[in-house]
Amino acid sequence: MENLNGSLKILIDHEQIQKRVTELATAIDQDFKDKDLVILCVLKGAFIFCADLAKNIKSNVDIEFISVSSYGNETVSSGKISILFESTQDFKNKNVLIVEDIVDSGLTIHSLLELLQKRGASEVKVASLLLKREKLKKNIVIDYIGFEIPDHFVIGYGLDYQGRLRSLPFIGYF
Repeated sequence: MENLNGSLKILIDHEQIQKRVTELATAIDQDFKDKDLVILCVLKGAFIFCADLAKNIKSNVDIEFISVSSYGNETVSSGKISILFESTQDFKNKNVLIVEDIVDSGLTIHSLLELLQKRGASEVKVASLLLKREKLKKNIVIDYIGFEIPDHFVIGYGLDYQGRLRSLPFIGYF
């Protein structure tokens, strides 16, 4: 994957992403109208999506971060979730929006939903830029879906391959 010449294909271009992010922000504003909202950004992959989404949300938001890993340096999830960095935010009685880059197995989101439930969050919803529905191993609800995609290993717009290619303005695959 080192050589991008001719092998990288664009799955979702920058304009499509920006249009969809605006639509998702509008839906989130409608659902959380007149409520404070804590956005929990799942690092590192969701940071660009989260920033663009937060800029378009009109509601009062607080942004927190959590870092989890299930991939390591591989292109498929190990199925084991490790929390690398955890927010110290008190989520008790808070409305929380988990912002994720991609949901494939659903294991990460499932773990985060359990964590927030234990912490006493009053309402938790999930926004994911990408969803690989056929890969889901957990029965979870994704409230705000950017795009459903086929089973490709994708990069760009925050998603990486071994820490690289996050800064591409589109979603691509090899």
